[in-house]
Amino acid sequence: MSGRELLDELEAQESRLVFASFSDADAWALGTALRDAALAADLPVAISIRRNGQRLFHTALPGASADNDGWLDRKCAVVDRYGQSSLRVGEQFRVDGKAFDSDSRLDTTLFAAHGGAFPILLRGTGCIGTIAVSGLPQLDDHRLVVETLQQFLELHG
Repeated sequence: MSGRELLDELEAQESRLVFASFSDADAWALGTALRDAALAADLPVAISIRRNGQRLFHTALPGASADNDGWLDRKCAVVDRYGQSSLRVGEQFRVDGKAFDSDSRLDTTLFAAHGGAFPILLRGTGCIGTIAVSGLPQLDDHRLVVETLQQFLELHG
């Protein structure tokens, strides 16, 4: 898949994976679904769900470390700033022939445009938070979030 094709797919994901509403109970149910999926596959990840800067769900599975929490913070900061998935932001820089780490002019100790953080998009409002995973290669982190989010939205609307 070319960079442009990946970018198109990432944009399509954000267009389709939108909530009608998002409650504390939704954060818990989605976080639990992510945890269950990661446990079933024996994945060493940390998971975070935040709304408007408030952490509503967090867990670290066997094999994850405090370093993963740092990655969660940095990837979520990208989503908070751009309102798009951390992978999409990084891919947009690559497609444009640039590097996020140098061309964004953002502090790389605070921001990481690597896959794994996805916006909580509320219909009619936009980005209100983040769903994030850290511990796998960036495309796998992103895929785990998107696949679980898609299943969650199919069940819970």
